[in-house]
Amino acid sequence: MGQPVERASGETGDSVHPGLPPGQRLQRGWPVTHYGPVPKFRPERWEFRVFGATADHEKHCWSHEEFTALPYTSVVADLHCVTKFSMLGAEWGGIPAAAILEIAPPAPAVTHVMVWAEYGFSSNLRLDDFASDRTLFATHKDGELLTAEHGFPLRLVVPHLYAWKGPKWVRGVEYMTADRRGFWEERGYHNIGDPWKEQRYSYQEEPGEGPEL
Repeated sequence: MGQPVERASGETGDSVHPGLPPGQRLQRGWPVTHYGPVPKFRPERWEFRVFGATADHEKHCWSHEEFTALPYTSVVADLHCVTKFSMLGAEWGGIPAAAILEIAPPAPAVTHVMVWAEYGFSSNLRLDDFASDRTLFATHKDGELLTAEHGFPLRLVVPHLYAWKGPKWVRGVEYMTADRRGFWEERGYHNIGDPWKEQRYSYQEEPGEGPEL
């Protein structure tokens, strides 16, 4: 999420690759991109919450030990940053978002979710995007635990959207019956963020792509 604070080696500049969305360049390394400091992980205090418009009107909580014991899967998927670099073919491992929807289902009226992370960072998603079988709460990349700089202990990966829609250091999900903008969406980024349509900025939004005023 956010703007790059470090640039990894291996970038190929403006080279064209058939797997890249328009305007993107191939990145062989993995730059560190985020806004603000890297939070310190304290497992005894860490909690993942699902709240808002849940089907049973209750808040659901997991400790770090409980959350990482949920069914684990892996997805091979690309990561497309709005700052125009793309990393192709990474293997992400973690807990599917669909599993959270099954364990703690949303109310029938839910249309969107807000994914919450450390320091109050947030990113809004349409429920269908969140429910994709490729959306994952990642704990690993290429078989190794995420580093703190890349989101350990938990980051959301939504492969079909720009990477800012998948925050690092995730702490919970809010079910919503109406859309509202998250952190970067309030600061001029596109409300949906489809890289194949180059939905980078809010001024590009078509009617119906943003929250109703």
